Amino acid sequence: MASHVVGYPRIGPKRELKFALESFWDGKSTAKDLQKVGADLRSSIWKQMAAAGIEYIPSNTFSYYDQVLDATEMFGAVPARYGWDGGEIRFDVYFLMARGNASVPAMEMIKWFDTNYRYIVPELGGPDVNFSYASRKAVTEYKEAKKLGVDTVPVLIGPVSYLLLSKPAKGVEKTFSPLSLLGKILPIYREVVSELKAAGASWIQFDEPTLVTDLDSHELQAFTEAYSELELCLSGVNVVVQTYFADVPAEAYKVLTCLKGVTGFGFDLVRGTKTLDLIEGGFPAGKYLFAGVVDGRNIWANDLAGSLVTLHALESIVGKDKLVVSTSCSLLHTSVDLDNETELDEEIKSWLAFAAQKVVEVNALTKALAGQKDEAFFSANAAAQASRKSSPTVTNEAVQKAAAALRGSDHRRATTVSARLDAQQKKLNLPVIPTTTIGSFPRTIKLRRVSLEYKDKKISEEEYVEAIQEEINKVVMLQEELDIDVLVHGEPERNDIVEYFGEQLSGFAFTVNGWVQSYGNYCVKPPIIYGDVSRPRPMTIFWSTTAQSMTTRPMKGMLTGPVTILNRSFVRNDQPRFRTCYQIALAIKDEVEDLEKAGINVIQIDEAALREGLPLRKSEQSLYLDWAVHSFRITNCGVRDTTQIHTHICYSRFRDIIPSFIDMDADVITMENSRSDEKLLSVFREGVEFGGGIVPGVYETHSLIIPSAEEIADRTTKMLASNVLWLNPDFVLKTRKHTGVKLALKIFVAAAELLRTQLAHAKKEKFE
Repeated sequence: MASHVVGYPRIGPKRELKFALESFWDGKSTAKDLQKVGADLRSSIWKQMAAAGIEYIPSNTFSYYDQVLDATEMFGAVPARYGWDGGEIRFDVYFLMARGNASVPAMEMIKWFDTNYRYIVPELGGPDVNFSYASRKAVTEYKEAKKLGVDTVPVLIGPVSYLLLSKPAKGVEKTFSPLSLLGKILPIYREVVSELKAAGASWIQFDEPTLVTDLDSHELQAFTEAYSELELCLSGVNVVVQTYFADVPAEAYKVLTCLKGVTGFGFDLVRGTKTLDLIEGGFPAGKYLFAGVVDGRNIWANDLAGSLVTLHALESIVGKDKLVVSTSCSLLHTSVDLDNETELDEEIKSWLAFAAQKVVEVNALTKALAGQKDEAFFSANAAAQASRKSSPTVTNEAVQKAAAALRGSDHRRATTVSARLDAQQKKLNLPVIPTTTIGSFPRTIKLRRVSLEYKDKKISEEEYVEAIQEEINKVVMLQEELDIDVLVHGEPERNDIVEYFGEQLSGFAFTVNGWVQSYGNYCVKPPIIYGDVSRPRPMTIFWSTTAQSMTTRPMKGMLTGPVTILNRSFVRNDQPRFRTCYQIALAIKDEVEDLEKAGINVIQIDEAALREGLPLRKSEQSLYLDWAVHSFRITNCGVRDTTQIHTHICYSRFRDIIPSFIDMDADVITMENSRSDEKLLSVFREGVEFGGGIVPGVYETHSLIIPSAEEIADRTTKMLASNVLWLNPDFVLKTRKHTGVKLALKIFVAAAELLRTQLAHAKKEKFE
C-alpha cells in the first residue's frame, strides 16, 4: 500500500510567503532573502510529509506566484512586452508578467477551474512561436529535496492542459488554437523528463485537469498524440497522469486509461463519484490507481470508515499493490494547519482537518488498508462524525422550513428593469454616464492599527466607532471633491467581503490562521459554514446611514451576495449547496429591506464569485445557474421600484453565462473588462440585449498602470449604444496604495466628463 498527496499549500502556516513577497516588492529585502523563505517553506513541507509517512511526496508545486506562470517560465513563453531576451528569467521579469508596472500591463488572471484560486493565463503567439527550456525549476527542486533526504515526485502541468488553458497573444488571429503548438512544446517536456531521470526521479506527475471538462474529439486526440510522442522519453520512469475537481467523462476516461508511457492514473473521488462506476466497469491491468478519497477542496475531517469501504472496493478491482491512497486534488485550496487554531470551538474543531491533518488522514487510511489500522485514530474520527450529525448547533428548524418554502416562486421583481430605471432616475436625478466605485477603499496603517486594538480590547467601542466615522468622512469628502455621482463609504470597518458578513450571521465559524492563497500574495480566510444560517441582527445599517448623513448624494449600501458568500466559504457538506445558499439569501434579504427602510436608495449586492461555482461539465451547469440566480433574486425581490439594485461580477469568462447575469434582474451590472482584453465589450456589441445599466470596468486596479481619461473614454465609447452606461474601476480600490487612489479616480471622472461632452456634441449635430 502507498500514499500520495497531489500538492500542498505554499503560503506557509503564518503566511510567510505573502510577507516575504511584499517585503521584496517594497525593496525592503533582497531576492536572496525571498529565495531563503521559499527554500525554508519547501524544506518544511517535504519533511512534514515524509515524517507523516507519505510515500509519493510532490515537488515543484511550490511557486512564488502561480504554478501556471511557472510553466510559462519553463517554456520561455514570455510575451515580447516584458523585454526578455533569453537566458535566465529573473524575478523582475517573472513578477512583471504577474503584476505589470506603470508602463507594462500584467497578463490576464482568471479562475482556476471552479476554485477561488486565480492563475496567470499563458499568452501564446501564432504558428511561428518558438519555445525554449528557460527554467529548470522542476529539476532544481527535485534535487533540493533529494539533498534533504526526501525522494519526491516532480509535478508538471501536462502539455495538453497547458495549451488548453492558454490563449492567443494580442495581435494573433482569434481563431488561432494554442493546441496547434503541441508539436513545438513537447521537445521541452522531453528535456525536462530527461534531466529528472538523470537526477534520479522514479516517478513524475503530469497534471491534466482539463480531462474533467467537456472536450471535443480533436482535443481528446491531442492527449493520445502527446503521450505517444513522449512514450520513448518516459521509458524508465513511472508516470501518473492526475485529474481533479470533477468526474472524468466516459470518453475521456477511455482516452486517459489508454495513454502510452503512463504507469498510473489519479482521480478525484470526492467530487467525481461517478468515476467510481467507470473504474468498476474496467481499469487497465497492471496500472496504478491513485484514489483521491481525502477532500482537497474542503476542511471537513474525512469519514475514515466510509473511505475505507471505498478503498477496499477499489482494492478488489486493481489489486493491493496497485492502489495508492491520495488527496482528491492539491491541498492548495485548504487552510494549512488546524494546530494553529486556538480560538475555535473545540467541538467544531474536532470536525475539521486542514492540509496538515489531511496528510495524516491519507497515511492512516493507507496503514489501515495494509492491516495496520490505528484503532484509536479511527475511533476518535467516528466520534467526531457522530458529534457533527447530532449537534444542536447545526440545525435550526425555522430556517430550514423558510428555505424549503422558497422553491415555489422565482422571486422576480414585479416590473421590468427599464421601468424601474425610469422611476429610479426621477428619484436619483443622475447625470448621463454616472460615476461610482465598486466599494472598499485602501485601509491606512492607522486604520489597521485601530481595528487590531479594538479586536484586542485595547480601545473602547466608542473610540473605534469615532475612528471609523472619521475615515468614512474622509472618503465621502474625497468623492464629493472629485464629483463622483454615487458614493460608497469605503468599508473601513470590514476585514473581508465575506468574513465581515459571516461574523454577523449564525451558522458560521472563523479561524485565526486559516488562510488560503487566492493568487500571488493575496490570501483569504474563508469562513466555515457548519450549520443553518440566519441573521440575528442588522449588519450594515449603522455604517451606511452614518455615511449617507454626511452627503446629499446617493450612498450605496454595500452587501456581499449569497452565492459569493457560499463560494468563498468552506461550506457544510451534509446538505446540498443550494439549500445553504437559500438560507444565506434570506438573511441578505432581511438586510436589503432594512437598508431600504433606513433611506438607502442604491444597494449593491456583489456576486463576484457567481461564476467560480459553475460546474465544469455543461450538463450540470443549468441546475447551478438556476438556483444561484434565484438566490440573488430572493435578496431583493421585495424592494420598491425606486430602490436601485447593483451587482458586481469579476475575473470570469462571461460569454457563456451572460444570459444568467441578465436573468439576475439587477438594475445595474458591473463586470470586469480591462484585464480580459475587453471581452465584455465584444459580447454586448454582438447584440446581447439588457435594458438595465452596464458598468464595464475602465481600468485594472491591480495594475500600476492608470490609463488617461482619453484612453478610458475611447474604450468606453464602444459601449455607448447601451441604454444606461456607467463608469467604474475594474475592482475594489482596496488593492491599490492609498496615495494612488485620488489620481486614479480623478482621471476616470474626467473620462466621464469627456464622454458626456462627446454625447452632447453628437446630439447637437444630429438635430442640426
